[in-house]
Amino acid sequence: MALTANPTVWGQPAPEWLSLQQAALLYGVSVDTLRRRIRHGQLRASRFGQRLIRVRTADLDELFRPIPTVRPIRRSWT
Repeated sequence: MALTANPTVWGQPAPEWLSLQQAALLYGVSVDTLRRRIRHGQLRASRFGQRLIRVRTADLDELFRPIPTVRPIRRSWT
């Protein structure tokens, strides 16, 4: 399943749970990377049924948080 647009644009709330494929597309990582993070305890996941694995968007946002910058970069030529 490919996510081509943000569902909040259509007036629907963002989903709380994502499949590994959806999460990989949104965050630009591979499914194998997500599976490794789950196996090492860095990402919490839940199993829905025998094979279906889902991750929470809040846990993904915590894992893939942006790196803050200390100060803006100044160019010497300006």
